[in-house]
Amino acid sequence: MLEAERTKISARRVAFFGGSFDPPHLGHVAVARAARSALDLDMVLFAPVGAQPLKTQTSTAGFEDRVEMTRLAIAAETGFELSLVDAPKSSGEPNYTLETLQSLRAELGEDGLLFCLVGADSFFGLRKWHRGVDIPFVAPLIVAARPGQKLDEIKTALPPGLAMDDRPMRQETRNGVEVRSFLLTDQAGDPAALYLLPGLDIAISASEIRDGVRSGDAAAGADLLPPAVADYVRTHGLYR
Repeated sequence: MLEAERTKISARRVAFFGGSFDPPHLGHVAVARAARSALDLDMVLFAPVGAQPLKTQTSTAGFEDRVEMTRLAIAAETGFELSLVDAPKSSGEPNYTLETLQSLRAELGEDGLLFCLVGADSFFGLRKWHRGVDIPFVAPLIVAARPGQKLDEIKTALPPGLAMDDRPMRQETRNGVEVRSFLLTDQAGDPAALYLLPGLDIAISASEIRDGVRSGDAAAGADLLPPAVADYVRTHGLYR
C-alpha cells in the first residue's frame, strides 16, 4: 500500500517538508503553518524519510508507524499533504534531499514554485548534506529560524561556494508571520532566494519526547503532540 501511494501535485506553490517525524509533534505543525501563511503556500508536503544519510542509526519507530502518525498529525490542516516521495528505497540506499527535490521539481512543472522547508536544526547541518550547495537552486529554502538568531550564524551554516547578502531584499509581516527574503549567489553568480521566518519560538524535541516515554512516563510529551498522535504512540506502545 505504501509503495503505491503518492501525492499528486496540482498546486502551484508547494513546500517540501522532510524529516524523520519520529514522532511528528506540534512544533512541526506550527512551522508548516507559519510557512504556509508567510509564503502563501498552496500545499505543504510532509514527507517522512526512509533512511537519512547523516544518521547512522535508523529511526526509533518504523517507517509505516511514522507515516501513519504524520497522517494523523496533519489530517485537519488545510493544504497539508502526506507524501511518500522519501519512502525507503528497495536498494537500501539513503534518501538524498537534492534528488527528492529534483523529482518533485520535474513533477510540478514549469508553472509551479517549489520550496524546501527546514527547521533551524536541520539548516545548520546543510554543509553536510549531499550537494547541499545545489539545493537552493532547485527549491529555495524556507528556514524557521530561532528568535534573535544573528545573521552571521545563518551565513556560517551555508555550504562553501554560497554567499548571502547582509541585508534582506525584503522584510514584511504576512498573515501575522514575519518573513525576511535574502539573496544567495553561487560562485558563478547565479541567484537563489532564501526566506527566514525569524519570529518562531518552538522548542520541542522529538528525542526528548521519546526519552520521556522510554523512562516509563506514559503521558510524556502528550501535550507536545497532536492528540491523535499521542493516542497512537500510547496504543501502539512506541518508544518504550
